[in-house]
Amino acid sequence: MAPYGSDDTTSDDSMADTDTAAGRRKAARYVVPVAVVGVAAATIGLVPALADSGDPDLPKISAQQLIDKIAASDVQQLSGTVRFSTNLGLPNLGGLESSLLSGANKGGDGSSADPKSKLTELLSGSHTLRVAADGPDRQKVSLIESAAEYSLIHDGKDVWGYDSRSNEVYHGTADQHGKQQREKTPATPKDFADEALKSVDDTTSVTVDGTVQVAGRDAYKLLIKPKQSSTTVGAISIAVDAKTGMPLKFTLTPASGGAAVVDAGFTQVSFAKPAASTFDFTPPKGAKVTEGDDAAKAPGKRGPKAGAPKAGKDLAKGRDGFDVLGKGWNSIATFDSGSKGGLPTGAGGGDMGGFLGSLGDQVTGKFGKGTVFSTRLVNALITDDGKVYVGTVTKSALVKAADAAR
Repeated sequence: MAPYGSDDTTSDDSMADTDTAAGRRKAARYVVPVAVVGVAAATIGLVPALADSGDPDLPKISAQQLIDKIAASDVQQLSGTVRFSTNLGLPNLGGLESSLLSGANKGGDGSSADPKSKLTELLSGSHTLRVAADGPDRQKVSLIESAAEYSLIHDGKDVWGYDSRSNEVYHGTADQHGKQQREKTPATPKDFADEALKSVDDTTSVTVDGTVQVAGRDAYKLLIKPKQSSTTVGAISIAVDAKTGMPLKFTLTPASGGAAVVDAGFTQVSFAKPAASTFDFTPPKGAKVTEGDDAAKAPGKRGPKAGAPKAGKDLAKGRDGFDVLGKGWNSIATFDSGSKGGLPTGAGGGDMGGFLGSLGDQVTGKFGKGTVFSTRLVNALITDDGKVYVGTVTKSALVKAADAAR
């Protein structure tokens, strides 16, 4: 079936009225109850592996109706397998980048089973997750690795992380961990779709782009495209289950073309109630168990860096305490790193600044001099006086923003 070629966009009156705005907010807030599925990374070709096939003959639907369908969806129980890939175009440092990032997350005597130590492993490459949910208080996600498995289980007030490779266990509570991870780290197609829907405004075109099958289920394709030219985001495609309204697949392609930056989708999914035993966990014999409170107090754990955004009133300045310049897809977050003189030099007199500088592009402007670090999606400018500008925008857009801030 050919794409519907819908002309529905967010600039239509129906997309601009109060009820519609409320619907979009509801769609963005709606969360399939996979509170601890945040072990997977934030930003993500697996098209053949996902076994998308066919163009099922479904009733026509408008973009607004499809967004409303997502908002009205109320999937509470599911189990399945998610395959996802990230291709940010990060520089190849021979594994050094993963070691540095994992070390930064783990810190001190932290446990390898702490979910924070797993997040950066998912920033590149392809991964397989097994997920299950039974309401808001029971979720499980397992990261399937070579000859090993990492599982994160939320069962009532308890959150358990288990790394079979190291035989280490992390134990925390839902209040300590689950809510924070759910809000900050998307993993399933639904999680990514929620984040994308938050960006839908008058700078965005939203259309229905035909139909597809994902994991054997009929789905509509919602196509989200920025209208602004300075963004690095090309398009976002979301396959929405025709029956339940739940997103089954999420694909983000960059404006530069080529392989998807983010590709996440179910290869198998069931909406039947998972067995209660799915969420049972007892630390294996001999496993090292780290309590969440102990991990936070472990040597090597550091507090906020000097100059970092503070809680309270500073948070009102913008998302995560940053000032936000521009609007829509051209939004740029900016803050003062507190590092005068530009890039850090590193401990022991090492030329860390020179090393990092070699990975970026030197730029100049009215703001002075700086270095731009680029990926296929997110770019960041660090000026020589310590200012940082970051967003899903082009290098030239960052320079213009820095110039305008002077």
